[in-house]
Amino acid sequence: MVSDKLGILDYTWFTDEVWFHLSGYVNSQNSRIWASESPKAIHEEPLHSEKIGVWCGMSRQHINGPIFFDATITTAASMEIFNTFVNQLDDKELSIGYFQQHGATSHTSHVSMAKIQSFFGDCVISKGLWPPRLPDLTPPDYFLWGYLKGRVYQNKPRTIDALKANITEEILAVKADVLARTFQNMARRVQSCLDANGGYFQHML
Repeated sequence: MVSDKLGILDYTWFTDEVWFHLSGYVNSQNSRIWASESPKAIHEEPLHSEKIGVWCGMSRQHINGPIFFDATITTAASMEIFNTFVNQLDDKELSIGYFQQHGATSHTSHVSMAKIQSFFGDCVISKGLWPPRLPDLTPPDYFLWGYLKGRVYQNKPRTIDALKANITEEILAVKADVLARTFQNMARRVQSCLDANGGYFQHML
């Protein structure tokens, strides 16, 4: 059974990014019109809704972020995010920490990997070491993004600044016991993945 006797998950950063759309609180499936004749109703939506990108790193101890971005992440942008991230770590987190990321080109370019390895050495879990299409293994994917999107739209933010404020507030509000349970869940998911020899395992959860 997968265990964490050395407390390594306290110092392993699982990282990911996602888009939050300003129109995210609108659910057209919840909109119904009852009438005897077809109403001439028009539902207008912008062609491209306003959105903000959010990057976070999660360890069992706390969440590092949010770090916001507003355009597709290039290698240069990825390095800006990484610099902001490492500047928020303490000496112990840097000296014994592990860093996990997905295999997007901007994150795994030679420039990006050289920068990341200059801080984390051989403690980098990235392309080639992490299953490329198994998002259900990482806490940001199976917990954080869904959790946040279920909360940040409750007061229907009308501006990007309001949305960013909600995201920041909700991340800061995630309690230690929630993180502990999230990472207990992760150990179970990893074991299920191992039992399935790296294949589909969601039905085993």
